[in-house]
Amino acid sequence: MTISRQAVTWAVVAVVFGLLLHVFSSIMLPFVAGMAIAYFLDPAADRLESLGLSRMAATSVISVVGVLLFILALVILLPVLQDQIVKFIERAPGYVEQIRGLFDRLMNGQLAQFISGFDTDAKSALTDIAKSAVGWAGQVVQGALTSGLAFVSFMSLLFVTPVVAFYLLLDWDRLLERMDSWLPREHADTIRHLVSEMDGMLSGFVRGQVTVCIVLGTFYATALSVVGLDFGLVVGLTAGLISFIPYVGALVGLILSMGLALVQFWPDPLMIGAVAAVFFVGQALEGNVLTPWLVGSRVKLHPVWVIFALFAFGTLFGFVGVLLALPLAAMIGVLTRFGLGEYLKSDLYKGNRGE
Repeated sequence: MTISRQAVTWAVVAVVFGLLLHVFSSIMLPFVAGMAIAYFLDPAADRLESLGLSRMAATSVISVVGVLLFILALVILLPVLQDQIVKFIERAPGYVEQIRGLFDRLMNGQLAQFISGFDTDAKSALTDIAKSAVGWAGQVVQGALTSGLAFVSFMSLLFVTPVVAFYLLLDWDRLLERMDSWLPREHADTIRHLVSEMDGMLSGFVRGQVTVCIVLGTFYATALSVVGLDFGLVVGLTAGLISFIPYVGALVGLILSMGLALVQFWPDPLMIGAVAAVFFVGQALEGNVLTPWLVGSRVKLHPVWVIFALFAFGTLFGFVGVLLALPLAAMIGVLTRFGLGEYLKSDLYKGNRGE
């Protein structure tokens, strides 16, 4: 098979894969999540196997420990999180008004004058936009809560994902061996090298970044709660969990916590500064300790590429696309570098002078 025919074949395979993923994206979530969990836990299973356990025993131990930790987290955190989230939603309109009033006083009434300076049509347009946004958000929330499909998706994520993760983790090595046997023999070594590079990049980023998110979420939630910030647990966990998007987690957490701190502690600069210091310490911890140690310099996923991949694949395939964004970004990055390397060695780049 010529190189051009191979390229066409793999392009067709990629297009068919994308179409299937788009068609079945509404039911793929528990399967993709289970695959991600199995991939994340495979090194732990291999480690237990090296200690003398069978693959079934290693998978069972990991599954039992995971279920117990999940139940423990639900028992300890869920009541507190539910209470804080409900109270935050109830108080949010009042917080917004308090912050607006605070800024108005700081600006000596200039904010009110600025708003009143709009003509009637402009204020009416802004009011209509605000009403439309609130109405749209309400419809989305109501649809998500009342949709039977959303309920089924949640239940499948809760109950199907652990089953998928268990069986994939149990058969992970056999699946890899079977797929290796399907590789075209002529290019098997090259494909294995590329897959190994993808795995190294992806494992270094995903496993390291998940650990970073857990550590940061625990640090932010604990530190903000110790400082005494209202809803510090929710804000801290939220900031930690979305820290896999470079800089976004810390920025969102800082904005939310500073808004709450201004409402709760004003005019005490010491307490407001303590809340801000939590995120500055967290960023220093992430940049100088956690990321270099857990992620490492061998991960060649640029932050801009990560953000673009999350948005692009999330737009194409929904939440399933968000879960697949990093693996696909790593694959595209490795293949692009491989293609560029082949191009730089080719006559197309060097020029064929008939030598």
